[in-house]
Amino acid sequence: MQKNPVLPAHSSLVAIGDSFTEGMSDLKPDGSYRGWADVLAERMAAGTPGFRYANLAVRGKLIGQIVEEQVDVAIAMRPDVITLVGGLNDTLRPKCDMGQVRDLLTEAVERLAPACEQLVLMRSPGRQGPVLDRFRPRMEELFGIVDALAERHGALVVDLYGAPSLADPRMWDVDRLHLTAEGHRRVAEAVWQTLGYEPEDTEWRTPMPATPPPGWLARRIEDVRFTKQHLLPWIGRRLTGRSSGDGRAPKRPELLPYEA
Repeated sequence: MQKNPVLPAHSSLVAIGDSFTEGMSDLKPDGSYRGWADVLAERMAAGTPGFRYANLAVRGKLIGQIVEEQVDVAIAMRPDVITLVGGLNDTLRPKCDMGQVRDLLTEAVERLAPACEQLVLMRSPGRQGPVLDRFRPRMEELFGIVDALAERHGALVVDLYGAPSLADPRMWDVDRLHLTAEGHRRVAEAVWQTLGYEPEDTEWRTPMPATPPPGWLARRIEDVRFTKQHLLPWIGRRLTGRSSGDGRAPKRPELLPYEA
């Protein structure tokens, strides 16, 4: 007689990090952001009465800011699951001390792992393109640090970087830095499965069907729009030390019963 699989029984989730976890650019009708962590929380709540969720992530945060502003708050909540995605913003800065990034990420993991039943780390997704290609060696060094810390502290690693579907430019918003709603849905599915839940989409890694590429003129118009609206302001913030998250509070700062 075949036994029914034993499913996880997680009753709370705290997500910490930067814009990726905040949910940019998965816009809701009211103008706020949803994102993979909200999608994941909704799924977990559907099968667990009283499920609680907090999202402390704020766009633009560096790993040092995540450690200073979010780690202690997450620890005090004592949730079943904590997700930590951070350090990528550091690798995209003109000057990045990877030794310092390693030390700060190590501090975060060493403190968070004992404070929850399961810590989840990620190898962030990365689209193809010349802007990110120059930073790719740093990104891959960061992911090596994540893998080593996960093995040392019993954390799970969700490998989004190795997923062909998430390298597809169609999964990325016009700013080329943040995932679309479909991209966030696939990330939620990846974390869901990594936590041990029954898959809802076994093909989340599979790229979307091919479509004819846009013509030369359409690509040039989009490149100009991207440069003016997103790339130049982004470079300006990097050079002046400003952040898109300066003065911004987390969208779900308290561990409360989940409501969409």
